[in-house]
Amino acid sequence: MTVYENEPGESRVSHGDLLLPERDGVADKVRKSYRLFLLISPAVIILDQITKWVVLKSIPLYGSYPVIEGFFNIVHVRNRGIAFGIMNRPGGSQITIYILTLVTLAAIFLLFFWFSRLGAGERKTAYGLALVIGGALGNLIDRIRMGEVVDFLDVHVGTLHWPAFNVADSAITLGVFWLALTIFFSSGPKGEKSSK
Repeated sequence: MTVYENEPGESRVSHGDLLLPERDGVADKVRKSYRLFLLISPAVIILDQITKWVVLKSIPLYGSYPVIEGFFNIVHVRNRGIAFGIMNRPGGSQITIYILTLVTLAAIFLLFFWFSRLGAGERKTAYGLALVIGGALGNLIDRIRMGEVVDFLDVHVGTLHWPAFNVADSAITLGVFWLALTIFFSSGPKGEKSSK
């Protein structure tokens, strides 16, 4: 970020291709979006990795501990696919793991690019992107370290089980819903600004 001096008492801050007038507080809003990102994404990654570490150390593989009888268990399962067990094939080929890793890296790059292009009035979008990026990085760490992702949250009604998931999956899902709602309820940056 570069500061340019123009007229007396006015400076402009370069953000990508944009020159943002500091006197209007626009540059401050951009900095807040970056601070927000640096707060949310690392928090998701840290919480995700700590909870997975606790599960790895305390619950045997395929173990299950009821928390709310008939509704919620803490389990220890592995997922070689993507979120919520999609494309999960135990013993699958290494090629699948490499492809999923590359696709995840490409998606994270695109999300970072989207985040870098956000305007000062798009902080709501920054919330969702920070959650999705944090969750994607959390699962990517597992995939690079172990070739699979640790899942441990098991929600079910009787014998009907939702696929086990983790903190990273939850952050991705929440972030995607947040982005969808933000896009749906705003008509571009002006709509988002007016909603504040």
